[in-house]
Amino acid sequence: MAVASLYRRSLTSPSAIDFSSADGKNIFKEAVQKGTMEGYFSLISYFQTLSEPSFSGLASLSVVLNALSIDSDRKWKGSWRWFDESMLDCCEPLETVKEKGISFGKLVCLAHCSGAKVEAFRTSQSTIDDFRKFVLSCSISEKCHMIYDRAVFNQTGFGHFSPIGGYSAERDMALILDVARFRYPPHWVPLKLLWEAMDTIDQSTGKRRGFMLISRLHKDPGLLYTLSCKDESWISIVKYLKEDVPRLVSSQHLDTVDKILSVVFKSLPSHFNQFIRWVAEIRITEDAKPNLSAEEESRQKLKQDELTQVHETELFEHVNEFLTSVGYEENLSYAAARACCQGAKVLSGCSSNEYYCRETSLKCIKGHGPSGMEEATAIAGVVVRDSSEQEVNLLVPSTQPVSKGSDYSPEPKYPSGSDAFTALLMALPPQTWFGIKDQALQTKMKKLVSVGTFSTMHHEEVSHLRRQLLMLKRCQENKEEEDLTAPLS
Repeated sequence: MAVASLYRRSLTSPSAIDFSSADGKNIFKEAVQKGTMEGYFSLISYFQTLSEPSFSGLASLSVVLNALSIDSDRKWKGSWRWFDESMLDCCEPLETVKEKGISFGKLVCLAHCSGAKVEAFRTSQSTIDDFRKFVLSCSISEKCHMIYDRAVFNQTGFGHFSPIGGYSAERDMALILDVARFRYPPHWVPLKLLWEAMDTIDQSTGKRRGFMLISRLHKDPGLLYTLSCKDESWISIVKYLKEDVPRLVSSQHLDTVDKILSVVFKSLPSHFNQFIRWVAEIRITEDAKPNLSAEEESRQKLKQDELTQVHETELFEHVNEFLTSVGYEENLSYAAARACCQGAKVLSGCSSNEYYCRETSLKCIKGHGPSGMEEATAIAGVVVRDSSEQEVNLLVPSTQPVSKGSDYSPEPKYPSGSDAFTALLMALPPQTWFGIKDQALQTKMKKLVSVGTFSTMHHEEVSHLRRQLLMLKRCQENKEEEDLTAPLS
């Protein structure tokens, strides 16, 4: 029985020049000498072949995110955090991408949600001269990489994404690191031809294709808090926060902060406590040393500083008192057990839900060196699955409240729902509260959620949550194809 199959394709020479050909090597040497291949080396270190024919966007984004050393904050396999196509499912289900591919706008959304800084342009928003300048700027630096979206290219296939690996100014040619390596090898193409391939209409959206510049934010996002869209309820939660909350606070006559909180919290969608999460760091038992490493101590210090700032806000006092009054309590033992089960999944590389935590305990770990912090808190859990046990250690930031007397030694405070909800309220757009009828209360609420007087670190933490909310809102409204250059603030 005959089986139809294909083995690679021939490049359309002379328009496209094989990277490994004699001419391709000469162009590479010339570009290296001119300093326009600086971005190539980090990209080629993480270059991969797409795992599905329609995963060109996901594969290209994985390559770039890994090349920029952006931490995925999610496990890939075993205990390793790494970007892989299978993890890029926030803005579009993988099954949908597998069937139809992904649009330019949704790939931009994915890049934002993955913690990158993104500048995106459709060809209708740029010119070939602008494009050439951007290609050059990415080619002379390791700190920025470009992904393009093209249609026809005198090659087979339809819409396709790939990173640009370098630029030859003398020949005005760009190096395409095609992630469909089973089809085409890396190759040089005239920049004019590349622009013409982008300057086409994507029939699925009715909009022109384009290119995006991806770089690192100057600090890792989500230091202590992050939003999760792993549960499908995120769609209703984002709608509630961005649309329903402003309507609720403006439709009633509210005269106290507690009444505002009551209106906001009493109608929360289900699984809301799974939407915003605080980030715990896994310590691999086999590699863990008695003391914190310098890197662990530095991260813990930053997280503790952020947690302290949240705990010291007047808004946190209101939220904590309100949640306590309605009987909400996030028990640390329960949170620890759940986190340890998640940690066990990360360490084992198994996504099974058949884990349970038999016991948890808190222990102290001394800081790094004689000048380090005195101690850090770790949750030690014993997780069981199929009669086998695994010990999981998680580093948890804490704050020490100020003592109110010589005989009073307050217990340390750990991350909880109260501070996570506080951070989320601060991340809502300022106009959320503009409809409050009582002007004095409106002014007070604006002051409570303002981050203007706080440290740069706290401002960036809240800004990260706000960007996540805005991108999720665009996805929820199917508007991720619009306003690509609109600020995420």
